[in-house]
Amino acid sequence: MSNYRTAESVSPKHPDKICDQISDALLDAHLQQDPDARVAIDVAGGHGTVFVTGEVTSKATSINVSEIVRRIAGDVEVIEHIFAQSHEIAQGVDIGGAGDQGIMVGYATSETVELLPLEVVLARRLNQSLYERWPYDGKTQVTLEDNEVVSVVASFQNAPKNDLLEHITSWLTHEPLANQKHITTEIHANPAGDWNIGGFDADAGLTGRKLVVDNYGPRIPIGGGAFSGKDPSKVDRSAAYAARKVAIDYLKKEKAKEVFVYVAYAIGHDQPLEATVVVDGKEKRVEGYDLSPNGIIQLLELKRPIYEETARYGHFGHPEFSWEK
Repeated sequence: MSNYRTAESVSPKHPDKICDQISDALLDAHLQQDPDARVAIDVAGGHGTVFVTGEVTSKATSINVSEIVRRIAGDVEVIEHIFAQSHEIAQGVDIGGAGDQGIMVGYATSETVELLPLEVVLARRLNQSLYERWPYDGKTQVTLEDNEVVSVVASFQNAPKNDLLEHITSWLTHEPLANQKHITTEIHANPAGDWNIGGFDADAGLTGRKLVVDNYGPRIPIGGGAFSGKDPSKVDRSAAYAARKVAIDYLKKEKAKEVFVYVAYAIGHDQPLEATVVVDGKEKRVEGYDLSPNGIIQLLELKRPIYEETARYGHFGHPEFSWEK
């Protein structure tokens, strides 16, 4: 029986990714001035208007929200609706507890250099290649059969169908992971027709709506929490990064093929309620890590303004991120 796998990737000018980048750019601005800032910012945008809402408790005094939004989204109207973090949430975080309950999943596989599923890597690499030529709104999708590329879907703004088809064909020929020696790939280039209206001009976006793209693709379970716009006291972000770090460490230490890590928290409680690692199907307790929120923050140095870049092509598989090392 054949083994099929599919994953997608979206460009940085996709409406949802624009919102993710705005949320994280605002987080970075606060952390630049106040590393202890509590930030939870969500953005909704489209058709000339961007709405910024959420909770911020910060000593930063010179954050120009409209300027940051327009740097990323262009000439838009900005509506700002931000309040301080609830003191009832803060009372649990102030003592070192998790900012919320939640389940986080970490994953690593030896099948690619990025330690990510092959279909995820290929969809992302194609997306990046196309975005270099057409830096606009776009999506890619790659389907594998027994690790061979059998179909590619790519829709990119301002990319003429024939040029897009030619670029994908060339990419398949030169991409070493595509391995196209024996299989003819079905290519769908702008399958709904060429398009020149994209981004916020065509569609609305929302922070945290590309969860599977941000994680490990559809084959790997995720905890369900979004990442962008949240400071590291929010374990649905920081503990997801820690779980990835633990998965990579176990993969290398045990020379494994595949590792899953599961951690779970209660709001206001500093230790995980579950910390499980599954190495090539064998389950055990995670040992040797301080997985409290403060322990994770110190391990990964998460109080730095490093987050806008995470919001572009997924949060895992990039060697410059500390949770990948």
